[in-house]
Parts: sequence; C-alpha cells; structure tokens
Amino acid sequence: MTSWPILSVVTFLPLAGALFIALQRDDEAGVRNARWAALWTTLVTFAVSLILLWRFDPSSPEFQFLEKRPWLGGAITYAMGVDGISLPFVILTTALMPISILASWEAIQSRVRAYMIAFLVLETLLVGTFCALDLVLFYLFFEGGLIPMFLIIGVWGGPRRVYASFKFFLYTLLGSVLMLLAIMAMYWQAGTTDIPTLLHYSFPRTLQIWAWFAFLASFAVKLPMWPVHTWLPDAHVEAPTAGSVILAAILLKLGGYGFLRFSLPMFPQASVELAPLIYALSIVAIVYTSLVALMQEDMKKLVAYSSVAHMGFVTMGLFAMTAQGVAGGIFQMISHGIVSAALFLCVGVVYDRMHTRAIAAYGGLVNRMPLYAFVFMVFTLANIGLPGTSGFIGEFLTLIGTFRINNWVATLATLGTILSAAYALWLYRKVIFGKLEKASLFNITDIGWREIVVLAPLVILTIVFGIYPQPVLDISAASVAQLLDNFQHAVGNVQAAALAR
Repeated sequence: MTSWPILSVVTFLPLAGALFIALQRDDEAGVRNARWAALWTTLVTFAVSLILLWRFDPSSPEFQFLEKRPWLGGAITYAMGVDGISLPFVILTTALMPISILASWEAIQSRVRAYMIAFLVLETLLVGTFCALDLVLFYLFFEGGLIPMFLIIGVWGGPRRVYASFKFFLYTLLGSVLMLLAIMAMYWQAGTTDIPTLLHYSFPRTLQIWAWFAFLASFAVKLPMWPVHTWLPDAHVEAPTAGSVILAAILLKLGGYGFLRFSLPMFPQASVELAPLIYALSIVAIVYTSLVALMQEDMKKLVAYSSVAHMGFVTMGLFAMTAQGVAGGIFQMISHGIVSAALFLCVGVVYDRMHTRAIAAYGGLVNRMPLYAFVFMVFTLANIGLPGTSGFIGEFLTLIGTFRINNWVATLATLGTILSAAYALWLYRKVIFGKLEKASLFNITDIGWREIVVLAPLVILTIVFGIYPQPVLDISAASVAQLLDNFQHAVGNVQAAALAR
C-alpha cells in the first residue's frame, strides 16, 4: 500500500526525538529545547500516523502496511502490520502523546530532559505493541513499556511514588512471565510465532485452556480486572498528570487489545468454556469498584476506580462474542481513552493551582472557573454514559451484545451505569457547585490558553463520537466480522468433532 515502511517510521520516530534530547546540555536552553523537541516529535509522529488512516482500506479485514524482515537467526521475524482492530489504538496513542507533553510543560520542572525521553521511548513501545505481527516482537514491546512508565511514576510521582511504581512493575511483570511460557509452548506446537499464521492454527484443547489462563494472567493485570486491579489506584495517585493520562488511556487498553488479538481468535474453545468466568469478574468489577469509587476522598482515586468499572464493560462485551459486543468493546476502549485522559487532565488543572487532590478542599469553583466547570461537566457526563457523548455508545453496544447471550449478566451490568452517575455527579457537585467559602480558592484562576489547547480537542472528540460514532465503528467492522466468523467456524468444528465421536 505504500512503498516505504510507514509503520516502522511511526513506531521509531519518537526514538529519534529522544536521541536529540539526550544530546542536549542540562542547562536552561537544553531544557527548553527538550520540551519543544518532544512536542514537535510527537506532533510529526501523529501527522505521519494520519497517513495510515488516510491510506487504510476499511473494507478489507486483512493486515495492511505489512513489513517483514528476518530477525534473530531467522526463527523470529520483524513483522509489522495493522488491521481495523489495531489501527484505532495506534491513532489514539499518537494523538494523546502531544497532549501529554503539553500538559507537562509547566508541571514538570526537575529532570525535564529525562522525563521527555521517557515519554518518547514509551510512545515507541506502545505503538510497536499495537503494530507487532510476531509473538516475540509483541512480547518485547509489551514488556518494554513497563520500564519508562516505572520511571515516570517512580521519579516524577508523588510522596509514595517508589511504593506505587514497584507495585505496578511487580504486578504486571508476574503476569507476563506466564504469558512468555505460553508463547514458548505455542511455538513448540505450531513451529512459528507469526501472528497471522497462528490466528488460523487449531491448538489442542488442553493447550488452549492453560495458554488462555497464562494470557489472562498478563492481560487481566494490564486491563486491570478485579481482583488484580489494586495496583492501579496507587499508580494513578502517585503518577504525574501526564503519566496518569497515558496509563489510563493507552496502557490499560493493552489488555483489551490482547484479548482481541490472542485469547479469542487463537483459543476459541477455551474462550467459550471460560466466558462465564469473565462475565463474573466483569460484573464484580463494574459493581464493586463503582461502590468503592463512591467512598473515595481523592479525586484521582475516584477516577481510577471508575476506569476499572468501565473496563468491566469492555471484557463483558468482548467475551459475549457478538458483533455488537465486540464492536462496543473496541469503541468503549477508544472512548474511555479520550474521556479518562480528559478527566485526569481536569484533576491536574486544579492540582497545579492548589497542590491537593482532596475533594473536601474544593467547592464552588463555578464562581471562579466557569470555563473549567463547563469542560469538566462534558467529561463527567461522558463518564456516566449520557446519550450524545462517546461514553454512551460503547456501553450501550456492549450491553446489547451481551443481552443477546446472557440477559442476567447484561441486567446486572446496568447497575454500573446507575452507580457511575452517583459517584461522578457527587464528585462534580462537591468540586464545582456550592458556595465559594474556602479562602484558599478566592484567587484561583480559570484555565489558560495552554490548557484550552490541551482540553478542546478532547471535548470535540467526546461530543462528535457521541453523535457520529461511525468513523471508529467502520474502521473495525470488517476485522470484527472476520474475527467473529473465524471464531464461530472454529467452535463449530470442535462441536462437530465431539458429535462425531
């Protein structure tokens, strides 16, 4: 489709920016150059990624922009490609990186060069994860992303940053070790680590079952699913604002993407047999973490627990394995990437002014920050899933898709929409409405031009995708249809073989 390796360019261009920043002196001019170099690198990367969107053929379910080179003794290949499932996540990643850099412009004052390098390296590893078409290459990118995020939390985080960063690292690393064992077993069984080949390979049932659990161990922590979600609130509270943005908007989506790319198509029999387990964990996540969110006194913790609840809708929709459920799961991940990023940015706006995230420290901000109150309202309503916002589309589709398979699961999941309204509107009322009584808030200023530049695109996307979701749904439609067709075919073959016995 293109004569030049565009996926490699999008993936590794941020490393060129990181190298340039590394060569700068550690003085005032070097710090200024680091900020501008990081911003321009991420903007150019985003611009190049839009070429992918422009040249992508949404009618084809196959992988596009393919690149393949021998690597690691010929046994492992450097293989890159995107389809309708992975492309939206690539665009989401490249779009949010410039926003994260702008959000860090004034907030980060120490070790600025190292901070910008960490973000650019993280962008390369995240984009590479979504583009990789070899299991080993995917694993290297997938695990590599732990390192810069570990440093972002551990170096530039809050008072308990070391505890939070090690908890994040150990949780995610432990799950991924099991996934590595499963990858090795798949290679011994199929003789290849090529993902397109493995998507059509029929693994024996026993291997499917334990490999499914091994992949679940990694993806459940990343997503995160209950009960392995406890690292997330700590990581969010201690991370700098931009770190929370990328953690919620992109890193959490690696788990959902992993289910779509590996668990469902490669282990269809195991996915059918173990779907009730996913339903149970999803319902607990939706209801329990929503109740926990209601009890929070820290703004970031409340938004973090709401993320766990919203990801419960994703896993529920994906394992329903209906067209609406899977399409809704993908859309919910993209929508949550936009809305959760924006909510953490909104928390960062008041934190930069007051240096506290305690909900009790605020009240009556609408009197001093009317523009901020409007922006925060848009994202709060999207988080609830109000019709007309992007949050509604994903939740509605996942509920419809699940209702066709199991109406009890879908009915219980709707409790989450009621509870999300409770905690989100409670937070908004406590922070924005009421009398402006606290003396510390009398001189607080409304959002400035840089914050408007950061938040305005997210407001527009939240409303546009809420009214017109077709761009996201159309890109993934053909790939989702092929995924479902292959899944039903594989399950049908197993059932036919069982009857023949």
